[in-house]
Amino acid sequence: MNRDRRDGIWKQVRGKLRQQWGRLAGDSSAAAAGARDLLAGKHQEQRGVSKQKADRQLQDFMSRNRNWGDLSGR
Repeated sequence: MNRDRRDGIWKQVRGKLRQQWGRLAGDSSAAAAGARDLLAGKHQEQRGVSKQKADRQLQDFMSRNRNWGDLSGR
């Protein structure tokens, strides 16, 4: 397991915690940010890309698909 994959797993854990905290606190923006971190971490783990590249690819995807709605409801 290389460092990028390990960092991706850690980012998933942080994202899940952030998402749960946002739901408990009633903060939808924190829950959405946690969902985004979780998704970026999964991408980083599966592809083995750097954090910056994973974030950039996710941002490009989100900007192309703006009509997908809020990720915090999932």
